[in-house]
Amino acid sequence: MSLLTSDASQATALSAPRRMTVSQPSAQRMSDSYQSVKALTCAQVIEHLEAQGMTTEQLEERGLRYEIEQVINSRSRRGQLALNSAERLLLIEDVIDEVIGLGPLAPLLRDPTVDDIIVNGANTIYAERGGILERVDTRFRDDAHLMNIIQRIVGPIGRRVDEATPFVDARLADGSRVNIVIPPIALDGPLVSIRKFRLQKLSVEDYLTAGSMSATMAAYLASAVKSRLNVLICGGTGSGKTTLLNVLSGFISNKERLVTIEDAAELQLRQDHVVRLETRPPNVDGSREVGARDLLRNALRMRPDRIILGEVRGVEAVEMLQAMSTGHDGSMATLHGNSPRDALSRLEMLLGFAGQQNDVRAVRRFVANSIHVIVNIQRLSNGSRRVTSVAEVTGVEGEAFSLNELFRFEEQVPGSGEGVFKTMSPRPYHAARLRDYVSPVLTAGEEGVGAW
Repeated sequence: MSLLTSDASQATALSAPRRMTVSQPSAQRMSDSYQSVKALTCAQVIEHLEAQGMTTEQLEERGLRYEIEQVINSRSRRGQLALNSAERLLLIEDVIDEVIGLGPLAPLLRDPTVDDIIVNGANTIYAERGGILERVDTRFRDDAHLMNIIQRIVGPIGRRVDEATPFVDARLADGSRVNIVIPPIALDGPLVSIRKFRLQKLSVEDYLTAGSMSATMAAYLASAVKSRLNVLICGGTGSGKTTLLNVLSGFISNKERLVTIEDAAELQLRQDHVVRLETRPPNVDGSREVGARDLLRNALRMRPDRIILGEVRGVEAVEMLQAMSTGHDGSMATLHGNSPRDALSRLEMLLGFAGQQNDVRAVRRFVANSIHVIVNIQRLSNGSRRVTSVAEVTGVEGEAFSLNELFRFEEQVPGSGEGVFKTMSPRPYHAARLRDYVSPVLTAGEEGVGAW
């Protein structure tokens, strides 16, 4: 990059700057020389503002851009900097992000095509687009630079991350979910994982258009939510459980009072009467923690019509199932699991962690009486997401859960993401409770409907 420092030998070597096309600038962010110039420019901009008695909070972006241009012009006149137009624009944008934003992360956060951002140390950043992770041409100057941005993330929401508390969950101002791990736990430098908040709320029609579920699946799930069946959504990491929960919550009546409980608030419920609760991690001395179990207990005293739990991951499973089976029908939650049966096994395990060491059949009857429908969603190897199974929990037979699988997605060519949605059973077990749902009529030998 044609960046000049005050060193005379460098000035001579770069007296005829290499032109850079508009499509190239992002790659220049990887060079040490660019990172040094950006850091120095940021320092001089801040010094310039302080000399005038101004702070970055007092400046709008247009005013900050003007101040940055003044600093760059001053350095250029002194022969310390030589930029072509594309390089100049890149430097201005990056310095703005450094001064008032999240540095190298800011362009990725603005990019609507990016779903996840993964930082593996100062020099390695990945972005997920369309379910595929790809390394991007940007970086932090060093670990100290990355730690500075991390403190900007956790500071405004009252969280802390240091050697005593080396990992933390947080969220950005736009609702994006963040997980941070730093040394000594992270051996190769600070780690940041960002699940971006989707500004555009998806609808069930978007799922149908994308081929993520069949029309018959959608009709059944809409009816199940309207009929106040308890729904558990399971799937792997990044499969889209929370997004699907958002979509299904759209079928809840606007007249109901909803209480949501999350570790990091990211649900986007459309109803008017929504109360949002968020857990709080312990402080330095390990006290003042407010977990999901505490919030669930308190939520039961808040006269909720439905309770929506962002993710079941611990002993709060007991209170969730009790709420579902004692008058809060229509509640919903997500859980990690690769299939409906896997989700039920995980629930059993979580109940065991909570001290529910009763007879196995009694525990399973408790679960079966609480959960009505399990929806499994998976991210396939090509990055596409599909609702792969919808099953009803019908009870316990012998030592095993009894399931009535209604719908299933079967991939025709492994890794292709292409397949068919099959109707496995046209007769829902909870048919007597369903409203506005017409079961599909299958002819003899027909395998299913809704191929994508």
